[in-house]
Amino acid sequence: MAREFTSVGVVGLGTMGAGIVEVFARNGVDVVAVEISANALERGRATLKGSTDRAVAKGKLAEADRDALHARVDFQVGLDALHSVDLVIEAVPEQLDLKQRIFAELDRVCKPEAILATNTSSLSVTEISVATTRPHQVIGIHFFNPAPVMKLVEVVRTVVTSADVVADVEALCERLGKVDVTISDRAGFIANALLFGYLNHAVSMFEGRYATREDIDAAMKLGCGLPMGPLALMDLIGLDTAYEILDTMYRRGGRDRRHAPVPLIKQMVTAGLLGRKSGRGFYTYEKPGSPRVVPDEQTPTTTGPALADGARAIAKVGVVGSGTMATGIIEVFAKAGYEVVSVTRGAEKSAKVFETVKTSLNKGVVRGKLSEADRDAALGRINWSATLDHLADVDLVVEAVVEELSVKKALFASLDEICKPGVVLATTTSSLPVIDVAMATQRPADVVGLHFFNPAPIMPLVEVVQTIRTSAETTATARAVCAALGKTGVVCGDRSGFIVNALLFPYLNDAVKMLEASYSTADDIDHAMKLGCGYPMGPFELLDVVGLDVSLAIQRELYLELREPGFAPAPLLEHLVTAGYLGRKSGRGFRDHTNR
Repeated sequence: MAREFTSVGVVGLGTMGAGIVEVFARNGVDVVAVEISANALERGRATLKGSTDRAVAKGKLAEADRDALHARVDFQVGLDALHSVDLVIEAVPEQLDLKQRIFAELDRVCKPEAILATNTSSLSVTEISVATTRPHQVIGIHFFNPAPVMKLVEVVRTVVTSADVVADVEALCERLGKVDVTISDRAGFIANALLFGYLNHAVSMFEGRYATREDIDAAMKLGCGLPMGPLALMDLIGLDTAYEILDTMYRRGGRDRRHAPVPLIKQMVTAGLLGRKSGRGFYTYEKPGSPRVVPDEQTPTTTGPALADGARAIAKVGVVGSGTMATGIIEVFAKAGYEVVSVTRGAEKSAKVFETVKTSLNKGVVRGKLSEADRDAALGRINWSATLDHLADVDLVVEAVVEELSVKKALFASLDEICKPGVVLATTTSSLPVIDVAMATQRPADVVGLHFFNPAPIMPLVEVVQTIRTSAETTATARAVCAALGKTGVVCGDRSGFIVNALLFPYLNDAVKMLEASYSTADDIDHAMKLGCGYPMGPFELLDVVGLDVSLAIQRELYLELREPGFAPAPLLEHLVTAGYLGRKSGRGFRDHTNR
């Protein structure tokens, strides 16, 4: 039988600590809430009151339940008030010496059988535990912010944590309605170890002026379905907190350069730009603590129709290719009112593309998203061809053929001869250098990347990839076309992976390395990222959907270009691909899909 926790102490009543107090009190547990001073105690009380009042206003908590919740909380100054609790959870700032001092004092104050827990997100639980005479009763209980809402708890055992203590805490998490993943004491645990490498990489993109903050955040929200962009998330976490976590992970985690905090983070912390809590970080906020972003000197001044400034007029569009991406792009342009010339390698291919587009449009009619008249008008705008010569009078060509550089270069050389001057030539490549394609023509200033995401009719994002030879007029035209299609165009440089893949696939690769090291299971890692970070899919679910062969190819390209050791493809990923385990399409990847 798991032990019954009737009273719990929480040390530190900042946002995290107050949230943990609320979680316990909501579930009928008496809480002793402790701070260092009367002023800090009142701030903690106000934080709890504000959270529960919002829950009442939203209809998620009855007034009587709120009042009962507050009645279970005993606010006290000083650790001596914790002498009779069954469990203490420490939630003070991420400073090892501070936590060690608190645990040494808790060891003196608390009854011998009390469990001592830390909510640290990155520090060594083992190093904290040795400040006590009862390291076997010390454990990590890592809640995620906001604690009342987020379902995940990482239960972190050290090499000496008692098995009974682990079992008791796991049962407590279940009582609290949380999903726990139990792991050993390693830098960053699961969620932060995977999350912060990605966040740090996003900051390096911004620092290097590879893309704007708005475009980086929009790319990851719209391209991956993430609840927040990485820079907005850094502001929410707090840049000082992010710096401490990254620095700790770098020092404790084998000095992986990907966890070495980007210099800009330290500079911003020194300048007091801490994110939402200070009113300014990567973005500027209405006031300290406010979630509302307000314009500042970096806010784009041109939006909507104004994007067309300097853009060329586009009326007729050519699409070359017959695969899934090509058919989706044809549909997108035709629905948006453009005249489209579809060029494939023969009448049979054209007939197949026609049927695919027609079927997709019919589905739109059935679902009430498209009228029959609009469907017929869209189909009427498409001209079918098996020769590139029919692209002689188009204003824009979008290439969507196989991802082989030699094929694309030969195609662009032909387009260079056929197309009229001033035509924008776009490639939908997701991994090849756009400049290599552009230099196959005599007009590299007119060549740009337009990376649509699959399925093109649904996904709202397009990466507009400009090379060092792409003209400003061509980029403006590409952005205006994206806006006319109802898509969000994000502009970036011609670098492997562009924005989305460059940030996404190293994170997926890190997850594979974590599994390979037997640190956790695929299920627990997926749970951690979905429940702890709000991701729509866990990394192994996503890898199986994307295809392990595709993922490996992209990761190899990133590694070859950046030469960063941390980007080297995980051997387990390579082995699975060699074995033919490619994900859903082959019936097996990280999971068996044959019976699903």
